[in-house]
This record gives sequence, structure tokens and C-alpha cells, in this order.
Amino acid sequence: MEAFNLTSSDLPTFILNGIPGLEAAHIWISIPFSMSYIISLLGNFIILFVVAREQTLHKPMYLLLCMLALTDIGMSTCVMPKALCIFWFSFKGITLDGCLTQMFFLYFFSTMQSSILVTMAFDRYVAICDPLRYATILTNARIAKLGLVGLIRAVLLILPVPLLLQRLPFCTNRVIPHTYCEHITVVKISCGDITVNRTYSMGITFVIIGLDLTLIGLSYGLIIRAVLRISSKKAHQKALNTCTAHICVMLMTYTPFLFSALTHRLGEGIASHVHILLANLYLLVPPMINPIIYGVKTKELRDKVGKYTCRT
Repeated sequence: MEAFNLTSSDLPTFILNGIPGLEAAHIWISIPFSMSYIISLLGNFIILFVVAREQTLHKPMYLLLCMLALTDIGMSTCVMPKALCIFWFSFKGITLDGCLTQMFFLYFFSTMQSSILVTMAFDRYVAICDPLRYATILTNARIAKLGLVGLIRAVLLILPVPLLLQRLPFCTNRVIPHTYCEHITVVKISCGDITVNRTYSMGITFVIIGLDLTLIGLSYGLIIRAVLRISSKKAHQKALNTCTAHICVMLMTYTPFLFSALTHRLGEGIASHVHILLANLYLLVPPMINPIIYGVKTKELRDKVGKYTCRT
């Protein structure tokens, strides 16, 4: 069987097959996909616009919310335009450079998002457990530095993923049974030794998700301990209400991701189209829901958004 190497000058074109088994329903599937994408873009751009325009919102919490909105836009935009081209026009071809670029930015934005959620948990911890020092501990400059640290971490952890993939040989099978270049799916169609790729993929998943969830859990453990020491029930409720939006966003972000990752690695009996739908929902639902959650739960932001959207 003839193989080609991804580092050769004759670079191959892969075929993104969409959702195998549901090709006849691609047009119908594209309707909720496109609507979710439009809603997510609209919601996140509204947040960016309002925070940029309103000087009173130039605070650490809202800067973090803007960072989250940018990662939401980036994650969904890495995938949805190409997926919709597959559904609407059957434009299934993707070059090697396009596949590796899509893969890098998708996982880069995902890793950045996880870092931002950790920083948000730290923000809530300081706000509740050390409120008198909040303004001095979490300044806008410090939030920017934490964002830069998250960006550097994302680049260092994710850059080896496409670089390691480049070294793999591929045989005659160039069909990727997915709507985008998901790493594990592309690796599986290689006819070379994929041990290093799988090991590195599992390693960074454990490092990113395991470490970040541990830090978030530690923050909320300390928050709960501080809240339980407060005697007033009204103060209890006020303290916990400040965390509600962040907890909802975390559940919307990590739950679909973990479920999708587990079905890929452990759910051998699950149909391939279920894997692919879950992988797409993870990139569609959180970016669409996150602006709604913060818009509903954060009164100051809700009032400012209303100021612009209710103008006649």
C-alpha cells in the first residue's frame, strides 16, 4: 500500500466527510448549527461592544468576560464556516495546511478558555474571601498578565500537536469522518505509528483539564468554607449569587467536553455520528449560552446591554 508523508512537497488534500450516516440530513442539521453560530456571534460581539463602550465596565470581571467571549468566537469560527460549507455545498476538501491550522487554533482557543475559567474562579475567590483587598490584588494590569500567561501556555502545549501530526505517513485513506480536523480522528486514519501522538494528546488533556479543574475546585472549596462561616443567610445568598454565572458557564463548558472525550476513548459501541454531533455541540452550545448566562445573571452588564438594545 502506497503511503505519503505529510512533510513531502506533494501535500495531500483530505476529505471532511461531515456526519457519516446522516448525509441525507445535512441540510436539516445545518439549520440549528447555523442558528446557534449566529446567536453565539451576536451575543459575544454585543458583550465586547458594550464593555468596550462603557467605562464603568472596565473592571477585572468584565475584562475576563471579554476574554471568554473572544475564545468563544474563536472556537466556533474555527469549525462552523467549514462545517456549513460541507452541509450546504458539499465542499469537503481541506488542504494539509488548512487542516493543521484549524486543529491548532481550535485547541489553542479551548486551552485559553480553560485558563480564563481558572482565572474567573480566582476572581470570585478574592471577591468573596478577601473583598477588602480585591481592588489591589486583581487590577486590570494583573488580569492582562494572567491572560498573557494563559496565551503562552496554550501555544506551548498545543503547538506540538500539529507538528507531531506532520511527521505521520498516510496511506490511501484520506477521508476524515468528521466535520472538522479533530486530532484523534485524523490520527486514526494514519498508517504509521501513532503512539506518540495519542500519548501526547492524552497527556495534555490530563494536564489542562485535570490541573484546571483542580484549581477551580480548590477555589470553590475555599469559597464554600468562607460562606459557611458567615452567619447571615442573606449574606450567604448574596455571596453565592456572585458565583452562579461562573458555575453555570463552567458546567456548560466542561461537561460536554468531558462527555465527548470519554465517548471517543471509552465508548467504542457508540455510533460515529453520535461522537461527531457531541463534538460539534461542545463547540456550539457554550459559546451560544455563555453570553445569555452572564447577561441574565449580571445586573450591571444586563443594564448596560439594555441601554443599547432598547434604544429607538
